[in-house]
Amino acid sequence: MVIYGLNAVTEAIRAGRVREIRTAGRDDDRLRRVLDEADSRGVRIVRVAREVIERDAQGGVHQWIVADITGLPEATLDDLSRSDNGPPLIVVLDGIEDPQNVGAIIRTVDAAGGSGVVRQTRRSAPLDGATAKASAGAVHHVAVADVVNIARAVEDLKENGVWTVGLDADSKTPYYELDLTVPTALVVGAEGYGLRRLVRERCDLVASIPMAGRVSSLNVSAATAIVLFEAVRQRRSRGRQGQ
Repeated sequence: MVIYGLNAVTEAIRAGRVREIRTAGRDDDRLRRVLDEADSRGVRIVRVAREVIERDAQGGVHQWIVADITGLPEATLDDLSRSDNGPPLIVVLDGIEDPQNVGAIIRTVDAAGGSGVVRQTRRSAPLDGATAKASAGAVHHVAVADVVNIARAVEDLKENGVWTVGLDADSKTPYYELDLTVPTALVVGAEGYGLRRLVRERCDLVASIPMAGRVSSLNVSAATAIVLFEAVRQRRSRGRQGQ
């Protein structure tokens, strides 16, 4: 796998997943710090022509650094359903293929302390390149379970005792009325399409984010962040009440 960008490469170094770094060697303090950290961990660093960086990054915003990394560790639905840090908080991606959205959601899951992400093996954005950069390197820290069928995965999560909540603009139930302190999987669909019918029907319930402006919906990564941090708020509030 190939990743690029300072944050993505830095986090891959810290996760011990970088096999080789290639750089065009700008005189830049941030780049120098990344290379120093890589060198201190014994990572091979190769100076190359700028054309090599452009080719390897395939048009992405690379900040003059690319890296070859080992594959990301695989997780299962059972792994995500078990949590040593409170009730599981999972995000299920239904048909989201845009790397920017997938990366942003993974970054938010990491920031919220979520258990991980479920995605379909077919028609999913790869976790290298643009996705890794959009995640600011969070792909190296967030567990991702690949499944063949999202609707089946929702059923399996329910069997594992996880409450499944679909996010859909047409629902009359506001997200903030839900109890998100229980084991929860938030199921989100692609922009313009939303949740597929079979996936929506298998969710325990469906909620929406009420909109007060003229725009009818939010970017899927922004909507996911809102609901995830509502879960964080509720769980922290419950924890304070229990003290």
